[in-house]
Amino acid sequence: MSKNPLSRKIYERDLRTLQIALGHLQRRIVDENRRVCVVFEGRDAAGKDGAIKRITENLPPREVRTMALPKPGDRDRASWYFQRYVPHLPAKGEIVLFNRSWYNRAGVEPVMGFCTPEQNETFLQAAPQFEAMLAKDGIVLIKYWLDISKSEQNKRLEKRKTDPLKTWKLSPLDAYAQSRWDEYSAARNAMLSRTDHDDSHWNVVQAGNKRIARLNVMRDLLRKIAPDLTDQLPDRKIVREYTNKHFDNGTLAP
Repeated sequence: MSKNPLSRKIYERDLRTLQIALGHLQRRIVDENRRVCVVFEGRDAAGKDGAIKRITENLPPREVRTMALPKPGDRDRASWYFQRYVPHLPAKGEIVLFNRSWYNRAGVEPVMGFCTPEQNETFLQAAPQFEAMLAKDGIVLIKYWLDISKSEQNKRLEKRKTDPLKTWKLSPLDAYAQSRWDEYSAARNAMLSRTDHDDSHWNVVQAGNKRIARLNVMRDLLRKIAPDLTDQLPDRKIVREYTNKHFDNGTLAP
């Protein structure tokens, strides 16, 4: 298989079609007073920024918001863990996309020692309950885990160091992404297995090819909320609903 089997011409054609469909989706959400929350999680350099950008770049920023919260302050650390996220949840007619979310407590925080094992365990128990409350109140919550290999992550992190358009993405935590790969894998596995539930399932995205991943996330998002707005079906080898078989069949990077 070639490095990038999807040509730019086909990519841009399908991207435009999907972005038009997302525009219709946004208007429908406004008209129907719906609330949609989309969570993007994944390892550093997995492609969260790029996927979110393609979804939102032609949508109105007043009704479609991207949230990427900074590290918690003193008051955040002294509050209920979910409290800092609640004000950013969608109101009627809104779509909110979280570029990392409350799931920091299931990934970077336990790996880097920013929370205690007890806090991590409390979160893993509480997250499904919190999300069930959101669902009961009418919020549509869709969760994506973007997965890449260790070698692909290394390549992308190295590119950040030399590409002047990507240096803003550099973070002190990048230095630990590779050295603590196994710890991140273990945290990911616990997160997926313990916070996948009937009110909000995880969706695993094979994100080794950015273009293909972006298109398929957009297709999946449309099919989940308004399937009549697109005839483009997501490739289920790229985006699939999480099951515990992911740990055995090679569809999650070890």
